[in-house]
Amino acid sequence: MEAPELGESSFKQKQAEYMKRLRDLHTKRNEARQMNHKEVMEEDKRKKLPSNWEARKRQAEWILNNEEKRREAEKKGEDYDRVKLLHIDAIEAERIDRKKKKKNPDPGFADYEQATARQYNRLVNSMKPDMEQYKYQKEKMGEAFYGGQNVILHGLHKDTKEGIDHMVQDLEKQIAKREKYSRRRMHNDDADIDYINERNMKFNKKLERFYGEYTTEIKQNLERGTAV
Repeated sequence: MEAPELGESSFKQKQAEYMKRLRDLHTKRNEARQMNHKEVMEEDKRKKLPSNWEARKRQAEWILNNEEKRREAEKKGEDYDRVKLLHIDAIEAERIDRKKKKKNPDPGFADYEQATARQYNRLVNSMKPDMEQYKYQKEKMGEAFYGGQNVILHGLHKDTKEGIDHMVQDLEKQIAKREKYSRRRMHNDDADIDYINERNMKFNKKLERFYGEYTTEIKQNLERGTAV
């Protein structure tokens, strides 16, 4: 009479083990599905980023790390540029020296695109990041801090008074510099009117500058009506 009871108990035990394994398989399948979905989303996000995003991110991290090491060296009373050179091998030092020699600090005006790029680099180099504020915003905003294509940046950042003042000062410098190099010529009411518009006026001035000494007599004869 006891054998059937043992068989039933063994069956129930095996059934419980099978159910436990089945639940474990369901749990692992759900975890794998979630991980797969997460990887697909990350891959889609990476594809939507600019092609040079990784390089720009590495450069930004290098700049921040470099600034942090510079501050640590200043606290210790050390010359950071000198300390940094001690850790650079001869080949790298030679490469940096060649790069500095090739670089022209003032290549002059070539086109508006290069002028805009030079102004952008100048503004970036003049910026001094606040590391504490940077870390605070990075922790607060998480992934939205890097601003992907699916992130709405409006409302995430709040401009500080110091940042607004710095922008105003820079704009005032640009306006002063622009006024210095592009003064508008005053109109002379007593000058002869020999043009039909401003473009024609500039062209006539160029002709006068290059050929005026040869055409003065002809012009005077035409005005007097005595030209042959």
